[in-house]
Amino acid sequence: MDKRIYIKDWLELKPYEKQTVIDSYYLKVCNDVKKVITTNKQSFVLQKYLDNEDINLLCCFLTSYFEDLISETNIWNCFVRTHQRLYRKQLPFYNLDEYYEEEINPQDISFLIWYFLNTVQEEKFISPFNDYIVGTAEKIIDIFDEAREFAPENEYLKTFYQIDEKENDFYIARNLIDTVLFKTYLFYTDTLFKLQKEEIEIIESSKDDENITMFLNANRDITIHKAHTRLLGLTGKEWISEILGENHLLHKDFLTISKKIQGFFLYKGQEKSNIFIEHIASGKNFTLTKKSFDHSHTLKEVDTILFMGIVQWKNEWWFSGVFFQQPFNPDLILDEKNSLESRMAVNFLDHQKQETDKMLKKQLSAFKDFNNGSQIAFLPSERIEEFYKGYFEFFNNTLNLSEKEIREAKQRAKNDGFFGTNDKHRDFSEVSETGLAFFNPNSGSEIALAINSAFPMLSNPYFKEEDSEEHVMRLLMDESLSTELVNYCIDNCKTKLSFFKEGVGKKYLDDIDFLLRFWKKDNYHTMPSITYTGQKEETASR
Repeated sequence: MDKRIYIKDWLELKPYEKQTVIDSYYLKVCNDVKKVITTNKQSFVLQKYLDNEDINLLCCFLTSYFEDLISETNIWNCFVRTHQRLYRKQLPFYNLDEYYEEEINPQDISFLIWYFLNTVQEEKFISPFNDYIVGTAEKIIDIFDEAREFAPENEYLKTFYQIDEKENDFYIARNLIDTVLFKTYLFYTDTLFKLQKEEIEIIESSKDDENITMFLNANRDITIHKAHTRLLGLTGKEWISEILGENHLLHKDFLTISKKIQGFFLYKGQEKSNIFIEHIASGKNFTLTKKSFDHSHTLKEVDTILFMGIVQWKNEWWFSGVFFQQPFNPDLILDEKNSLESRMAVNFLDHQKQETDKMLKKQLSAFKDFNNGSQIAFLPSERIEEFYKGYFEFFNNTLNLSEKEIREAKQRAKNDGFFGTNDKHRDFSEVSETGLAFFNPNSGSEIALAINSAFPMLSNPYFKEEDSEEHVMRLLMDESLSTELVNYCIDNCKTKLSFFKEGVGKKYLDDIDFLLRFWKKDNYHTMPSITYTGQKEETASR
């Protein structure tokens, strides 16, 4: 086995490709770190989880943290500051009585080893409280302390995380987000690994397709706008805003970049600076700036169908992703207008304007009235669908709509092209014999299976002590299960669950929100599942 780390390994974690003079210094530090990791008795445990390639990557990863602090690129310090703001302490898990911000700390290294182990592999969750993690960190910090006196600042590296305060070009801003998510050491084993996995799947499934490059570019663009990091569950634009700081003029502009809307649009015309398009599924109108679109000359006929992605930056809608067009097709129009998934692409615009919170409160109140005062019901899986049908009928009756109002609402939906969905019967018992119905106050109705033994409640006849720990861990770690359901369990059941009363589970409670952001990164922030159809007033966005 080759024990050396080469420059190509080090440059894998950099936003640039060509070696600089400074890289040679940090490569030597990398190899010193590897010597400690591969010869120290405590850190020998790491080799149970990591092969030689992963160990090389870990050494480069930890040394990149060291370089980050020396060079003041503000990546690690940004994480510490954000964690401090959220939780009133610099880091989770470890004793911080002797912790020095913007300095090299053994707690930092312990945390980074834990984070690396749980992102480079996902088969086994490794506790942050293992002794070998802390023991290895203590050995590594000795190397960093010795190297710190002569460590050079990497000024070139800093330039990749800077942007002119007067920058108006969305694509330059987007490139900065790309750099943070896919070319930065702190997120290498997280967002970059996920992107690479998706790209491999695309290549394998479309290797003979001439459009494979378009598929890869489209996926990367979607990921730039959608991905959340396991650290704090933040998006790329949020990390950029934090890195730039509140005093930077673009701080708020990055935060207010909209979600990406990707789907089918109708071309409605153009003028000197803008193109007018209509989102087919929702009927919303958008004005696309020509600064972002090189194909305006190809748009000839009104109501030509366009497939594209758009993003709002500095109050303008910019093209982002891939584009193609096709002639008007009434069948596609009808399919899009009756696709809840396509309509949901613009939900975030409605939730800023409609009384969504008020509607959810009404639904929660009705759910409790229907379910004996509780927002959770434990049922045989085969009865869950029947339970929700009964609840929806009960809720509709609470609205006290006249027959005329019901007819008018249905007519507005039809005028909008929406004729309802044909949901097929779902047999949840194939997954688990029992499940639960939960009303999430932030999103609406929710179904969860195979976790009933996480809820030792009088209303739950399906609780089994022998399954409790397994079900609690599934509740905590399964990204499809909401943060609100976890918090409901903790608030109502933690004193009755042995998992939270002793051992590692009790320790997790101190940093449970951080861990939920880590485990449920893309779904930590629950969004309302309400989709508006047949609205009385035009809510189009320009």
